[in-house]
Amino acid sequence: MSPDDDEALLVTCAASSQGEAAAIATVLVERRLAACVQAGPIESWYRWDGQVRHDPEIMLHIKTVRGRFAELCEAITALHSYDVPEIIATPIIEGAPTYLAWLREAVRD
Repeated sequence: MSPDDDEALLVTCAASSQGEAAAIATVLVERRLAACVQAGPIESWYRWDGQVRHDPEIMLHIKTVRGRFAELCEAITALHSYDVPEIIATPIIEGAPTYLAWLREAVRD
């Protein structure tokens, strides 16, 4: 594993319902693809099929590391109901050292 593989990431993903969010979160944590997933309601406005749409969604905040991102992305895509699910990774550039150590340990095989 390269040092970059250990880089902490915050991944965001909007789900269509609480049930879908729970199913995705459970699989990600059970498979050690995510250390933690938080979910909460949001409202989204977006353009799809040439129309502006507005829908309630559940936003997932997923904590993982770069080395698990490809597998995490595959798992979300397989479980998600959307044709094009939002899967966006942002590096965590700072954090409490004890939390980041826990995060890295939680996603190790």
